[in-house]
Amino acid sequence: MLMTGRLTLPTDIDMVDETIRLKNLLGADALRDCDGTAMPEELLTQSAKKYATYYTTRKDNDWANENPEEIQQEYLISDRVTARDTKLRIKLMKGFHTEQLKVNIIDDPKRWWEVVDRTTGEVVPVYKWEFDGETEEVVIESVKYHQYTVSFLAFLVWDPVHMYNFITNDWKDAPHQLTFDVRQPKTQIHVKEKLKRWCEENPHIDVVRFTTFFHQFTLTFDENKREKYVEWFGYSASVSPYILEQFERWAGYKFRPEFIVDQGYHNSLFRVPSKEFRDFIEFQQIEVSKLAKEMVDIVHEYGKEAMMFLGDHWIGTEPFGKYFQDIGLDAVVGSVGDGVTLRMISDIKGVKYTEGRLLPYFFPDVFCEGGDPIGEAQDNWLKARRAILRSPLDRIGYGGYLKLASKWPGFIDEIKYVVNEFRLIHENMQGTKAYVAPFKVAVLNCWGNLRRWMANQVHHAIWHREIYSYVGVIECLSGMPFDVEFITFDDIRNGIAEDIKVIINAGDAYTSFSGAENWIDPEVVTSLREFVDNGGGFIGVGEPTAYQFEGRYFQMSDVLGVDREMCFSLSTDKYNELDADHFILEDIEGNVDFGEGMSRIYAQGENYQILNKDGEYSRLVVNDYGKGHSVYFAGLPYSPQNCRILLRAIYYAAGMESEMKKFYVTNVDTEVTVFEKTGKAAVINNAKEAKHTELYIDGRLAYSLDLNPMEMRWVDCRK
Repeated sequence: MLMTGRLTLPTDIDMVDETIRLKNLLGADALRDCDGTAMPEELLTQSAKKYATYYTTRKDNDWANENPEEIQQEYLISDRVTARDTKLRIKLMKGFHTEQLKVNIIDDPKRWWEVVDRTTGEVVPVYKWEFDGETEEVVIESVKYHQYTVSFLAFLVWDPVHMYNFITNDWKDAPHQLTFDVRQPKTQIHVKEKLKRWCEENPHIDVVRFTTFFHQFTLTFDENKREKYVEWFGYSASVSPYILEQFERWAGYKFRPEFIVDQGYHNSLFRVPSKEFRDFIEFQQIEVSKLAKEMVDIVHEYGKEAMMFLGDHWIGTEPFGKYFQDIGLDAVVGSVGDGVTLRMISDIKGVKYTEGRLLPYFFPDVFCEGGDPIGEAQDNWLKARRAILRSPLDRIGYGGYLKLASKWPGFIDEIKYVVNEFRLIHENMQGTKAYVAPFKVAVLNCWGNLRRWMANQVHHAIWHREIYSYVGVIECLSGMPFDVEFITFDDIRNGIAEDIKVIINAGDAYTSFSGAENWIDPEVVTSLREFVDNGGGFIGVGEPTAYQFEGRYFQMSDVLGVDREMCFSLSTDKYNELDADHFILEDIEGNVDFGEGMSRIYAQGENYQILNKDGEYSRLVVNDYGKGHSVYFAGLPYSPQNCRILLRAIYYAAGMESEMKKFYVTNVDTEVTVFEKTGKAAVINNAKEAKHTELYIDGRLAYSLDLNPMEMRWVDCRK
């Protein structure tokens, strides 16, 4: 029997018959348009929900051209330029694409721009520089051989996402879409009235899919139309004098461009956020949520559902922020590239349902000669499936141009396989929660729950190469039998919750993920030492607790049993010996993958055990600290084997090794998820090869299973 529902398919004007065929074949219950397309009239009478993409900030060039002062703005920072004389000229738009960005000469540069001597860090007084409007240069009274930058406002005269789609799809004739600022008074009124008219003119549309609301994440192109910098969490394009004056009244202090440009780092997710930037985030979330609610209320007045796309102009609507639930959305949809991004969507509260757009996107950069869309779909599903079993999405769907997918040999069969497995999960879990361990695991960083399941992401499950060795930690956790919390250092200072048994700190030194100067706060280190001493577990990956201070690099080196050699203690001999016999490695055969790892890690203290070494230095170390345990990994990229290692490490750190085998499979390429209330268990094969595994329930062998490649087998867990 074909199960139906829970699936959204994209369509296009020239795909009417094929859309209907695939809708029936796959059991889809919703249809959607895509960027650059429109819902065909012939499909509006189909027995399916109809989604329409709605843009609040673009696709209205007439309005933008008539109101140039209300076009969206972005804070930019010029190149660093060295003065070779006492007068320096800095060309503002050097390195930027002038079709995307235009210097704001409407608002007073002396009020809203900033010139900084980067050699001293001092702000150059406004009387020591002038703006030359003809050449678009800032002329500075400079100190010879000091470096300078100019932070300035620019109008976004080409919407960044439209520009990205334009370049990716090699569009030739489509006009560039301007992006206007809905926060501005005139534009705000215009956009609300336009939404009302649209709702009246589109009675057959059931779901208004906002893409998204008001402020684009930072996506800036260079003069060659290449991406210059991308920050999916960036607030650089959520600024204007109108907004900043409001912020100053709310915050009680003067705004500086530096709060946004951040020395040229643009407040990357990896930066420890300043108080001022955190204030700006909160202010924007308050204001954006208020205005977004007004838009959602309009949609509801016309009997339609309001859905938000988790991307594009999503700044200020972060779903784990304090104000998101006030918006009143019916649903959130986002792109799913792995288990982490799936949990980022499926864990959202305050909406009626969540939907994941699975990859690959039906775009010509994948569906092309040399592309492997079937392989990408399989890899995507293997990671997403683990997380769905733990925290299920309500719906899945696809995006892009359906004709590309329908013409690719075998791809529709792959979609059919994925959709059927997704429906089976819901059929067997029946709305109940999967079994989890009797304790919580916490991930400690500077962002905490605000960036829940978002750590280290560029966007759409694309992660930075440099964090390959750390991102595996949260990818592994996304499909593990644990309730996972994301906590900040303030949470540590205020007291660790009693139900947290293991805390994980992973990342490079001085980043927001490791913690930087937080580790020289006595409140933080003493609280964590007490936590472990009393039986808690601490797991560090990469450079946890790192900050060079008082003769130590890892400030929790006594708890971790390791430190990193920074060449200051080379004169102190280290006598590190390997002893790989340990609970953590019992299932593991062959080499352990530590990714790029971390160099010069040495064990120290009296209670450590080195489980893996690389020459003189260590890569995996456990340590006893009072009643508690710690585990150190030099790196932990995602793989089925590393999932098993981390699983064992967590149970060991918690002091609950025996609990791990309540529900347990022997093959590291397999995992089990149990729904005790329905009596069903899913055993999944995470490999593209056939695997044999044995399932133990309450310590006894229950099933001996031969699984096909990528198979999900449902069994009775009450046997």
